[in-house]
Parts: sequence; structure tokens; C-alpha cells
Amino acid sequence: MEFKSLKNIETSFKQIRFFGIVFICLCAGIVIYSLFSAYRFAELQRQKIYVLDGGKSLMLALSQDLSQNRPVEAKEHVKRFHELFFTLSPDKNAIESNIRRALFLVDKSAFGYYRDLTEKGYYNRIISGNINQTLQVDSVSCNFDSYPYRVVTHARQLIIRESNITERSLVTRCDLINSVRSDNNPHGFTMENFEIVENRDIRVIDR
Repeated sequence: MEFKSLKNIETSFKQIRFFGIVFICLCAGIVIYSLFSAYRFAELQRQKIYVLDGGKSLMLALSQDLSQNRPVEAKEHVKRFHELFFTLSPDKNAIESNIRRALFLVDKSAFGYYRDLTEKGYYNRIISGNINQTLQVDSVSCNFDSYPYRVVTHARQLIIRESNITERSLVTRCDLINSVRSDNNPHGFTMENFEIVENRDIRVIDR
């Protein structure tokens, strides 16, 4: 009878130890899951940005990985430079303002073109002839397989005079490197080795 009691005690101890181990494992699992869920929730909250709209209401915006937008930003950077550099109006202040803003996006290679055109009196002829020059970018091809990124841009220029409109084909090439973002360079790129590959008349339309 005494041996049977001892056996029951030993069996009960094993059962208590088993349930104790199961209980500890269950608690550890709950703790690990809670920590994981809290970390994941914190990560999701960090991707949310609340923007104050004119001091009146909060708008929710979602943040994205910066690297996902780099190809788009690169094309927009190059497009913006071309629009500023090649869009001209018969106003000296407007021309100087556009050129100054464009030169923040590129190295000294583009300044060389600007200096040559200035020495040849190109901008003076734009002003004296009351000529407007606009540019439309057709495509921006960026090669992100190697660094610095190689960029080729195809665009069309319209030179609008009182008597006619001249349409030109413009093809440029440059290298694109990462740079520091600023108010003057919001996309954080700098164009290097800028060169005009082609700039020829396509057609002339009489007005």
C-alpha cells in the first residue's frame, strides 16, 4: 500500500512538471508573439505621416522607401533641368532666373554651353527678336545598372517667331550622380558631363 502511494506521488509530480513546462512554453509563446506584434505595429505607424493642412485638419500620408522613387526622381530631375535651361522668353530677367535655377541641377559642363551662347549673342537675339522658345521632353532614358547613371534625353524645341515656328530635335546626354537634397536641388541628383548630341531643325511652319 505504501509503494502504491509513492507511485501515485511520483506520477502526480511528473504530471505537475509536464503541465508546468507546457504552461511556461505557452507563456513564452504569448510573450514572443506580443513583442513581435508590438514591433510590427510600431513599424507600420512609423510609415504614417500626419500633415497639418493649413492649421485646420490632419491629413494622413504614407511614407515609402526612398530607393523605390529614385528612378522617377532621376527622370524628373533631368526633365526639370531641360525645361529650365531651354525654355526662353524675350525677357532678360526671366532668362537669367531660369538659367540660374537650372545650373543648380548640373555641374559646370552646362555653364560652358550657356557661356558660349551668351558670347555668340544668342540670348540678345531672343530678346531683340521677341522670340519665345519652349521645350517638350519626349523621353528620358536612364541606365541604373551602373554608377554614375547614364542618361539620354530626347526632346523637341519650338522656336516661336512672329513670322514662323521652327521645330527642332534635341538630344542630350549626361551622367547622373547622387547629391545632397536642398531647396534648389530637391531630388538629390547632379548632372555631370552634359553634352548636346543633336540639335537640328525638323520643320518650319509659317504663321
